[in-house]
Amino acid sequence: MTVSLAPESGPGPDVIMNARRQLINLAYRLLGSLSEAEDVAQETYARWYALSPQQRDAVQSPGAWLNKVASRLCLNLLSSARARRETYVGEWIPEPLPEPGEWTSERPGGDPADRVTLDESVNMAFLVVLESMTPAERVAFILHDVFRYAFAEVAEILGRTPAACRQLASSARRRIRLSQLPPPPVVWQARVVRAFKQAWEAKDIDALVALLDPDATAIADGGGAAGAVLRPVEGAEQIGRSLVTLAARLHGLTILERTVNGRPGLIAQHDGITVSVYAFEVAADRITRIWAIRNPDKLRLWTESPPERRSADR
Repeated sequence: MTVSLAPESGPGPDVIMNARRQLINLAYRLLGSLSEAEDVAQETYARWYALSPQQRDAVQSPGAWLNKVASRLCLNLLSSARARRETYVGEWIPEPLPEPGEWTSERPGGDPADRVTLDESVNMAFLVVLESMTPAERVAFILHDVFRYAFAEVAEILGRTPAACRQLASSARRRIRLSQLPPPPVVWQARVVRAFKQAWEAKDIDALVALLDPDATAIADGGGAAGAVLRPVEGAEQIGRSLVTLAARLHGLTILERTVNGRPGLIAQHDGITVSVYAFEVAADRITRIWAIRNPDKLRLWTESPPERRSADR
């Protein structure tokens, strides 16, 4: 799960500009929002260029300085985000990310090289667990366990002792262990999701129910959009009926297989525009959780029809 985020050295402008990808990788994992991660990167650069030339020359490792500033900005945002999400209309789900190879340079936000490197630390189930942590737990865990910061460095960012940061990371690690089962191989997940897609297209409730764990949960994030589901749907039978009702109500809906946060997922398109993104948690041969993102603000990377999907069996 470790992500390389080694501090850059040297004061040259290339070092500063090349840190953008690193900053977005870090900030997305801390915030669960690509738009907020981009804002953090922008603000971090603004603070760097607000330094005098003498102050910049005195910074021994510009990359480390940028990472520290970005981490502190994220910590502040996490604290305010908890209050904002208490008033959010409906359920809040992290912003979904497509497979990097499915981005195009014409998409909003520019070069895909600036986007998030996908690994297990950005799958939707993982990000949802992070949402249950305190800001300090989340920062300590991500910086240490994912990006391999020493606890002394984490302590400087959080303003706590290294021992306290070790405890925070340990508590976060415990939450991860208790909430996540080892996922089956990606190839198997893709088969389950593909079978789910086919059953959904056929409006076959029995087939859908057979692919869902009896205690499965479906959570939708519409951001208050009209017709959005405000509460989780519980149970295989109820989820299957809800999906068939949705397919019957939305004429001309096309369901496509796509990679969502590094795992097999689906998107729903209407007139070539992505209107929903679906992420799945699969255990053994059953789907245990479905996350459906319909909030338009979270679908900006998906609003154009992406290139043909690469094989899920790659």
